[in-house]
Amino acid sequence: MTKIQKRWIVLTLYGTGLIALSIALAYLLQYLIVHFNISLGEFALGAYSAVFVISFLSNASILVPVVALHIPIMITAASQWDPILVALVASVAGTLGEMTGYYAGYLGKRIAITRDIPGYHRFVDWVNRYGLLAIFLFSLQPVLPFDIAGLTAGVSRLPLWKFLLPCWAGKFLKYIVFCYFGFRLLDFLPLWLQPPG
Repeated sequence: MTKIQKRWIVLTLYGTGLIALSIALAYLLQYLIVHFNISLGEFALGAYSAVFVISFLSNASILVPVVALHIPIMITAASQWDPILVALVASVAGTLGEMTGYYAGYLGKRIAITRDIPGYHRFVDWVNRYGLLAIFLFSLQPVLPFDIAGLTAGVSRLPLWKFLLPCWAGKFLKYIVFCYFGFRLLDFLPLWLQPPG
């Protein structure tokens, strides 16, 4: 099995796991709402706060594979509350969390870990060449770890606002897609798997 095939298998398993976790969380939330006759309005602030905290913590981790933990929670919250507000809260929190990668690169330019990351020099070249557009595209795509872009933006001494603005814009658009289409996947489940309600 080639290295590329292994990466595709890992990516497929990772995506399948995220979908399964999203469905399980949405099912659990729906079950609790129906079983305990819970009013959604009472828990809106708590739901948005949970999305904020988990998105911040998931994005604050540097090169640790917990980055997608916030996606199932975000999708579950979007299934019950305003998807645009959920995406906005998650994107603001995620952008603030990405500052850890930016400052790790900015303050630790000579740290060996950045030079050992596969594709590091290519990312540095893209950030130096395309600046804001490169940061926007890195934050918009869901596959590559965005921490590399944060590290390279910091190493390249890109001004903080030039990092945060395109980072937020890309995350907001990506999270809107997750929020609107993620919870709609539940409609395609067989009836026996759909959450009660």
